[in-house]
Amino acid sequence: MEVLVEYLGKGFMVMLAISMPCVLMAALVGLVVGILQAVTQVQEQTIAAAPKIVIVFLTIVILGGYFIKILTNFVFEGASIAFNVVPKSDTYVLPEDYFKYTRPFSAEMQDKIRANSSLNKALINKGKIKWDASSTTKSPIYINAKQTSGVEPNFIERLKIQNKK
Repeated sequence: MEVLVEYLGKGFMVMLAISMPCVLMAALVGLVVGILQAVTQVQEQTIAAAPKIVIVFLTIVILGGYFIKILTNFVFEGASIAFNVVPKSDTYVLPEDYFKYTRPFSAEMQDKIRANSSLNKALINKGKIKWDASSTTKSPIYINAKQTSGVEPNFIERLKIQNKK
């Protein structure tokens, strides 16, 4: 477990190493533009946007190879942990009898189906279609569904079949 926590921490460090140069350059340009705006008394909000965009773009272009190298090493280390460390560690493998301590999914679903009366009726009447006879009776009637031999043709195939006859 310590390996995974350490790898998570390394992921945060990689995230900071990649984002920090761009954030610092944008902050530096914002500071310089702010000082120039204070000196010249031009208080336009959009003046700082263009230099920030250009500087962040140049930072990504210049340091892009370094960013890719960091990410590649991080992914390779993660794959190494996933395929070499985790399978060999006994603490990550479930015991043979783990299912004794868990509730099966099918039992959980059966409880939910029994609680919903319409789902329960549909499961009891498998292969039948619900026919709403509300005008004559209060409960719907289930009739046998039409059984097909397989996949039905689509619209274009039906037209071709009809034209051939």
